[in-house]
Amino acid sequence: MKRYSFVLLLLIIATFVTALVGSNVLAVGQVTYEKLRVFSEAYDKIRQSYVEEVDDQKVLYGAIQGMLRTLDPHSSFLTPENFKEMKVDTRGEFGGLGIEISRGDRAIKIVAPIEDTPAHQAGIQPGDLIVKIDDETTQEMDLLDAVKKMRGKPGTKITLTLVRKNETKPLVVTLTRAVIKVRSVKWRMEPSQIGYVRIIQFNEQVFPMLQDAIASLHKQSGSTGLKGLVLDLRNDPGGLLDQAVQVADAFLDSGRIVYTKGRIQGKDMSFDAQPGDLIHRLPMVVLINAGSASASEIVAGALQDHRRAIIMGTQSFGKGSVQTIMPLGDGSGMRLTTAQYYTPNGRSIQAKGITPDLVVEEMTLAGKKEGDRRTTEADLKGHLQNHEEPTPLPEGQKDQKAKEKKAPPEPIAPITPNDGEVSEEVDRITGRAKEDYQLQRALDLLRGLQVFSHTGAVARSTVE
Repeated sequence: MKRYSFVLLLLIIATFVTALVGSNVLAVGQVTYEKLRVFSEAYDKIRQSYVEEVDDQKVLYGAIQGMLRTLDPHSSFLTPENFKEMKVDTRGEFGGLGIEISRGDRAIKIVAPIEDTPAHQAGIQPGDLIVKIDDETTQEMDLLDAVKKMRGKPGTKITLTLVRKNETKPLVVTLTRAVIKVRSVKWRMEPSQIGYVRIIQFNEQVFPMLQDAIASLHKQSGSTGLKGLVLDLRNDPGGLLDQAVQVADAFLDSGRIVYTKGRIQGKDMSFDAQPGDLIHRLPMVVLINAGSASASEIVAGALQDHRRAIIMGTQSFGKGSVQTIMPLGDGSGMRLTTAQYYTPNGRSIQAKGITPDLVVEEMTLAGKKEGDRRTTEADLKGHLQNHEEPTPLPEGQKDQKAKEKKAPPEPIAPITPNDGEVSEEVDRITGRAKEDYQLQRALDLLRGLQVFSHTGAVARSTVE
């Protein structure tokens, strides 16, 4: 069996080299051939001389994993078991803790906890570093291995050792795994007939649930009708590209939503909106923060470029890359970064993020502004650089682009809260969202637009 695995490795190398030599990059292929010969030599010496007999599959998987780790933080190897786990992610139900993680330089970083999960209830915060899972250090742990260790049978316990900024000692948290049924969309009616929709994660359920949410809000608004909408994408780590496109399309009648650019000719993609706006051009505010990544940024960027919504909050995460899942012959696979995506106006978000039209700082429960900057894509070791290169728009959009040659509105000076304003304003208007300063400012803005519309001003021009 060991001999068979070694021969298989040589066949893989030979096939790869043949493909390179047969391509238009013969010189590069020759250099690569020499390097692969060194790799084969090193592998043979390991098999012959290592103190214990080696597991060929483990060594080969480790080599592939090492190759991908040199690329960027979002490219990774998927063992057959990991590949199955990845499919579970997109369905929105699994056994685990309920946290979105990324690979940091020396530990696993938490992007955001998912609401109503053990991680969220335990007070785990975005930006926390997981330095140990049970008794195993995460310093060299692969991202997918960390996911595998944290998932498990509901009811079983796991201990995480966390490092949090401004905490002098590591935090040791014991959690009980649960069935994580990600309710990807939540909604409610706010005062003044303003709808509130929160998207927690872009899994397969998102667009159908968004349609249910909007239909429910229209019904709740009764004869007076819905007056506006807050779309909350804060701490939404992203997910499926097609769901992001459908969510943006739900509020646009026409125009480009997002497009991608990679190295392979003819493989770039572009997505355009179809007629039909679920809220009929009502004013919108989209809330974002440093935990808003990937698919969240696609939605916010599209609505901002089309001036369909006012973006409020703080700078988003800045993940502007596209990963393609590539299956391999033995049931394993690769998550490989193959392109970067661009907003309708040709902006690359990679390592930059979405800049809000209105910068409104976050609040803690005590009513103080969060002074610590949270982790973003630009902080991740090996992140892709931003190579912004606007692409010409399709013919049908050129005239509109010429009229809107200006960039999105310059952000207004940050709105920072004070304790008295928060407690008084919340008690007077809602009496319940005492901790959510950003949401209150979004509701205030939409109420202001209602006042303008009642006095004869054209509120729509504010958000187009």
